[in-house]
Amino acid sequence: MESPHRNPNFTTDRPVAVLMVFLAAIVFGYFSLRQLPVTLMPEMSYPTLTVRTEYPGAAPEEVENDISRRIEEALGVVGGLNEISSISRAGVSDVILEFVWGTSMVDAIQNTLEKLDLVRLPREAEKPLLLHYDPSLDPVMELSLSGSSRSIKYKGDEGLRRLRRIAELQVKRQLEPIKGVAAARVRGGLEEEIHVLIDEAKLQRVNLSIGQVLSRLRAENINAAGGRIREGGAEYMIRTINEYQNLEEIADTIVFRREGREIRVKDLGQVVHGQRDREMMTKTDGNESVQIDIYKEADANMIEVAAKVTALDLSETRMARVTENLARTGLSATTVTGVLFHVRSDSSDFRPSFSGIIIPGIITPLPHRHMHCVACG
Repeated sequence: MESPHRNPNFTTDRPVAVLMVFLAAIVFGYFSLRQLPVTLMPEMSYPTLTVRTEYPGAAPEEVENDISRRIEEALGVVGGLNEISSISRAGVSDVILEFVWGTSMVDAIQNTLEKLDLVRLPREAEKPLLLHYDPSLDPVMELSLSGSSRSIKYKGDEGLRRLRRIAELQVKRQLEPIKGVAAARVRGGLEEEIHVLIDEAKLQRVNLSIGQVLSRLRAENINAAGGRIREGGAEYMIRTINEYQNLEEIADTIVFRREGREIRVKDLGQVVHGQRDREMMTKTDGNESVQIDIYKEADANMIEVAAKVTALDLSETRMARVTENLARTGLSATTVTGVLFHVRSDSSDFRPSFSGIIIPGIITPLPHRHMHCVACG
């Protein structure tokens, strides 16, 4: 009797080859897993839009009646809309549109823009802006700089200006070259500004207007392109550089010549160091501080970025070398002593808190909501 015909089976006939294929898949999978970027939130588009309209000088009631209600009535018929609400504040109207999940946001934005074009707003109101929330624009880390309790040079307005200068000229320059860091944004403290204080009585005495003073300051403080010059096979770019370097140059600016006499800015007022109007205040352990928000690149690994930032050498010795380098380039910097660095927030800390725990559902967004404009101007 002949033996029945046996169908060939690769898995049983070549067990060693099959084992090697599985081992190769495991090894390559292990190394690939270690290189996968880690982020807190998956890539997703939230079905929400915000229509922001500025109405300068208007009270909340006027903003609601003249802006918010008109926009709500016009946008209430947009397809896929689930809920519409508005927030009316002094000078600003926010109309929030929440769409059904699965709605094409490209079509929703286009339909919203078409409806907005039909809304008649007061002449004093600005053109509405369409904002879309993007969770990837949230900072992955928040650092803070504050003066130690024993250091007196970081107290008061001068101390806050010094902390801001350290953050912008020294710490920020150390953070941005790190691989995976897209940008570092400095907030808080006092931003330095030069103030030209004109005496109204002196201005009237010489029969000049504030507009003439402003135009002269703009004309004397320029940095503009001056064209190109070709010489043989080379091409040179020409720039007109005449920027103010110090307060004395501003004060000596000639505003007007009359009967052989030169009227300068210092004859009409004074030029002093000052700061911009404060829009926010940050505190660490009860003391005012400067905050640095760190944003990662789109394809960067959040865990690696946070580890590199945390491991960055921000000691006084390292900052002293940065100060010397800035001095060689002509920039003024502050010697860093008595500054405390804190990690206020780290989005990469979510991983240890979820170890060994399976949470079904959707993780809610972070409390810091950053929106980008999808239809401006």
